[in-house]
Amino acid sequence: MGLKIRLARAGAKKRPYYHIVVADSRSPRDGRFIEKLGSYNPMLPAEHADRIRLQDEKIREWLGKGALPTDRVAKFLGRAAIIPMPAIPEQPKQSAPKKKAQERAAAAAKG
Repeated sequence: MGLKIRLARAGAKKRPYYHIVVADSRSPRDGRFIEKLGSYNPMLPAEHADRIRLQDEKIREWLGKGALPTDRVAKFLGRAAIIPMPAIPEQPKQSAPKKKAQERAAAAAKG
């Protein structure tokens, strides 16, 4: 049984609120879970103390049992210094000029 530490959505429409739970990887996102480990309220400002609440002891216990955090939860745990901060891959910039436009801009800058 693969265990995941992940977010389970709660809250009303357009007012998200997430519980950080440990669950079997095969169970649905908002379905059955084993234990609640914290909460995440994205509606609060980033610097607010109650935006992310974690139960450090329980999280360390589940990580010791082999539970794997999802990408988003791994960022939360990294910021809380529970695990090393995960590597965040560079996101592609879709709005950036394409190759030919960059070449034209470089040529215009030279001449």
